[in-house]
Amino acid sequence: MHPLDNPIWQALTTSQAHLAKTGKLARRFPNDVTPLGGFAEPVREAYDSLAAILDDVSATGLVFGSPQHPPAGWTIIAGAPLLQMIHENGEMAAASASQSISREILELIPADAPEMLALAQLTKPGPFGLRTRELGTYLGIRHEGRLAAMAGERLRAPGFTEISAVCTHPDHLGQGHAAALMTTLMERIHGRGEVPFLHVREDNTRAIALYERLGFRKRVLLHFAAVQKPMG
Repeated sequence: MHPLDNPIWQALTTSQAHLAKTGKLARRFPNDVTPLGGFAEPVREAYDSLAAILDDVSATGLVFGSPQHPPAGWTIIAGAPLLQMIHENGEMAAASASQSISREILELIPADAPEMLALAQLTKPGPFGLRTRELGTYLGIRHEGRLAAMAGERLRAPGFTEISAVCTHPDHLGQGHAAALMTTLMERIHGRGEVPFLHVREDNTRAIALYERLGFRKRVLLHFAAVQKPMG
């Protein structure tokens, strides 16, 4: 199995194990970091283990290799096919970055967290919380002091780093901010000897077209499901 076939579990058992809330057969991130969890195999015992560590929430997001039907009592409250894309050509990332227009790219700090959360809630790039920036480097572009766009690193496993939370305020679309932020992140990730990857909804054709222009290729179709544990 490729390590990115089960990316959340890989992250929670390797590079980001220090953040994990751990059960016997399941792990998850703290909800204010990101509401994601995973297990090695989607068996009943793993769901039971997950339920035991959902002590402060009732639901979490999981990623599977195929559509799933959780055990009795569990409910899928949201779900979508999720395309995983990967960028293996470091030279192409550098070429893309060189074509970006001049703009100031800032590394976002803890004090920026409320503004980052507000931008994510407005643009809905995926799960995001006040502590999400603890997962890796997050970069932003400001316009007249306000956060206009951001992108950062989420899941990490040996040799791989996910680019996530790529979003631009509606007032600043079409200016190339997303491409500039992504190519900067891609250069940094390749510079560490790692491979960038990302996830995008299969129906988000505009984003997929951007990622392909930046040199990402489609790797595999996964399936996201937000599952709610049995009540009581």
